[in-house]
Amino acid sequence: MDKNQELKLTQMKNFVQKLGSSTEKYGDPTLERFLIARSMDPNKAAKMFVSWQKWRASFVPSGFFPDSEVIDQLEAKKIYLQGLSKDGFPVMIVKASKHYPAKDQPQFKKFVVHLLDKVIASGFKGKEIGNEKLIGVLDLHQMCYKNIDARGLITGFQFLQAYYPERLAKCYILNMPWFFVSIWKMVSRFLEKATLEKVVIVSNEEEKEQFVREVGEEILPEEFGGKAKLIPIQDVVLPSLED
Repeated sequence: MDKNQELKLTQMKNFVQKLGSSTEKYGDPTLERFLIARSMDPNKAAKMFVSWQKWRASFVPSGFFPDSEVIDQLEAKKIYLQGLSKDGFPVMIVKASKHYPAKDQPQFKKFVVHLLDKVIASGFKGKEIGNEKLIGVLDLHQMCYKNIDARGLITGFQFLQAYYPERLAKCYILNMPWFFVSIWKMVSRFLEKATLEKVVIVSNEEEKEQFVREVGEEILPEEFGGKAKLIPIQDVVLPSLED
């Protein structure tokens, strides 16, 4: 970290205190994510950080949502957690053909938090550093009109942007059907420029080969050109973390 970054970090910590909160429990890598997400503006980063703290305390008071609280969504077996990519990022695969728009939006938001928390935690090496990222793979193969959920997709990206800044390394979209192109155009309007730049639409064989090279064939399923089997996220047991 250079002198300028150190200064910005110190300023951010002071701003957080002025807003009546504290950064005491958090390491610099966590705070740096908020600074990067707010273009290294300490004041804006502090406001984002405090807003995240308040949201977390009110929406996730116990610190996490166990499987038992999101069992309906898990039973669809539409989310898979494949292990770490070549760069050490946990890889989450979403099968859109097994997803249907949620009738209960607050419950769906719990599910989004459950997923993101578990996927990120699967990348911890003993304990959280604070700068861990994830790779998302959205597979639209065999998707029908009844699987379309623009609202759900927007919720997922908005949560990543507002409450999990700089956690997304890349999001690959595979097998996009023609009728989803207009949906994606609409969804992408809700994405910040920095988020959009991390989205890769894989649309031909060359791009698919590059996707496999970047992520790693050892953890990708055979249907994507990899060597692994799909692992439902609820079947993944995380080791207990060090304090």
